[in-house]
Amino acid sequence: MNDFWNERYQGPGFAYGDRPNAFLVAHSRLYRPGQRVLAVADGEGRNGVWLAERGLQVLSVDVSEVGLSKARALAADRGVSLETACADLAEWDWPQGAFDHVVSIFAHFPPDVRQQIHRAMLNALKPGGLLLLEAFSPEQMDYDSGGPRDPMMLYSAVMLREDFVDGDIEEIGETLTRLDEGSWHQGTAAVTRALVRRPG
Repeated sequence: MNDFWNERYQGPGFAYGDRPNAFLVAHSRLYRPGQRVLAVADGEGRNGVWLAERGLQVLSVDVSEVGLSKARALAADRGVSLETACADLAEWDWPQGAFDHVVSIFAHFPPDVRQQIHRAMLNALKPGGLLLLEAFSPEQMDYDSGGPRDPMMLYSAVMLREDFVDGDIEEIGETLTRLDEGSWHQGTAAVTRALVRRPG
């Protein structure tokens, strides 16, 4: 899998652009200077760098060292810093109770590890911490604006409710949106969005 993503990120520019995800930006009020945030599958760093620009302490984790190298370069170009870790999230030694926020933007995992990873995201939060997630929904198979072509890799709201059963779901839903994120996310897309708080 890291070979796939290293190749995706190898080219010039940014595969998914260098601007933050719109759903993340819409929740900008949640992110305050000094908070710690884990950016899951952060790729070339567009979301992690935006969070660092807001004064947060960011750990960007991704399976691609090529992507993370570009993330560090983007951060330097923007005058901020972020910590990076190259890891397979199914095998990573996840921190426990360490972050004010976890951000997961279009991070898709196979069914055999999806629930394990999603619950690890929730457990990585401090009590009261927030997980923000956007992913492609099953209806994305009707659109060609990006995402996995395997329907088993797409997330419905019902599925996420089951994965985050131990969390307090503050927002969840499926909707159509228009993506303008680099060359790989363009056009109308079917997405599932969630905001989940770790109890405590």
